[in-house]
Amino acid sequence: MIESIGSTAPGWITALMDTLGAPGAGVAIAAENLFPPLPSEVILPLAGFAAGRGSLHLASALAWTTLGSVAGALALYGVGALLGRDRTVAIASKLPLVKVADIEKTERWFRRHGTKAVFFGRMIPLFRSFVSIPAGIERMPVPVFLTLTTLGSLIWNTVFVLAGYLLGEKWEEVTGYVEVYSKVVLAAVALAVAVFVAARVSRTGPGTRRRE
Repeated sequence: MIESIGSTAPGWITALMDTLGAPGAGVAIAAENLFPPLPSEVILPLAGFAAGRGSLHLASALAWTTLGSVAGALALYGVGALLGRDRTVAIASKLPLVKVADIEKTERWFRRHGTKAVFFGRMIPLFRSFVSIPAGIERMPVPVFLTLTTLGSLIWNTVFVLAGYLLGEKWEEVTGYVEVYSKVVLAAVALAVAVFVAARVSRTGPGTRRRE
């Protein structure tokens, strides 16, 4: 039973895999895409570990976790498509220090680099889920979105499932490496936000207004 080999994983994850097998891992990953705080760095290596112990088939674990990733991403794409550009602009323009011009620049950037953003975004913590929303807002062709999401997700999932498969009893060591990677990404995002805010405040300061 998977529950006996994943005693330190959240109970609902082991229960899903124990009850449904590889499809349970897919359901867990779909949920992780919709709710990013859920631990993909636990779900995927645990699925690989289970495959190494014979509780799951390795190919099935890879297929179902990738299917779950795509299903979750497609749901978020739908959220972006329903939200639409007008609502997005209306909401974002009300945020402090955000201008419509900033949104338009982001739109232009996504039109030029959206395919790369979706593909590589599937391999970056936090952005793995959220990159699907602008793709929906910009109405990226669904076949293109699905192809890029599937390929990016397959690479990400394969790395972590195989890590759990090869590490065996030490599968939990994967989480330590992911935490470092996630902290680096979050630090870079925080720095970028700080630079943006500082630049915007300096442009809108009292001296700027007098010159205008």
